[in-house]
Amino acid sequence: MSARLRADLAAALTTAMRARDRAAVAAVRSALAAVANAEAVPVEQGRAAGAIGSAALGAGAADVARRELTDAEVLALVTAEVDERMAAAAVMTGHGRADEAQRLHAEADALRAVLATHG
Repeated sequence: MSARLRADLAAALTTAMRARDRAAVAAVRSALAAVANAEAVPVEQGRAAGAIGSAALGAGAADVARRELTDAEVLALVTAEVDERMAAAAVMTGHGRADEAQRLHAEADALRAVLATHG
């Protein structure tokens, strides 16, 4: 994964938390969660839950290394987070929810600020 982008997201989260910027905190946490979810390894389909016969023994015996995302994949995920917020803001505006649309725009702006350093 792009260590630089992840570090920038973590720094943006710390800054937003110190500033008590709820919109930025929500957006950056969501982006970090999206990256973490994308790095997760899919669960095997053939294993039955609670099957003792095929169980791994010892602490961490069943752990699997997480995927490592490329810089382009991480940028695409964070860009998708921005796009989702902009689309949702448009829907909220159409429904007369300007307050919700404004919050979504603020979240998108917070993510754009992080992405601006990686253009």
